[in-house]
Amino acid sequence: MTKTIINLTLPAVVTVIEDILETYPDHPYQQAFSIPDLRQELIAHVLSRVSSCYVVLEEEQIPCFGIKSLPFSPQEKFCIETLIQEEIERIIRLREEEVSHQIPEEVDPRLEPSHWFG
Repeated sequence: MTKTIINLTLPAVVTVIEDILETYPDHPYQQAFSIPDLRQELIAHVLSRVSSCYVVLEEEQIPCFGIKSLPFSPQEKFCIETLIQEEIERIIRLREEEVSHQIPEEVDPRLEPSHWFG
């Protein structure tokens, strides 16, 4: 029987990132982190700074095994959330030009010139 190593931290961190991004405004944060490269950068930076947890399973057990969150202590969860928020701001700041090119700024339709007059 073949055994496989499963990283439990990755899906847990991704879930926390998704929960935190939902609290941010759509523009530019949610739109920026819908770009795969930026999302992967965020995930990689967070994973590199937290302790990882792994489990070894038989290949037959993998389809039955599903975990989206680890039982973080309140202090661990607070530290991870703080780290994610810091990384979100850092990436937005460092990639500001790239984000502004890929995500056009939202314009209030009431402030646009009218095309009604031709």
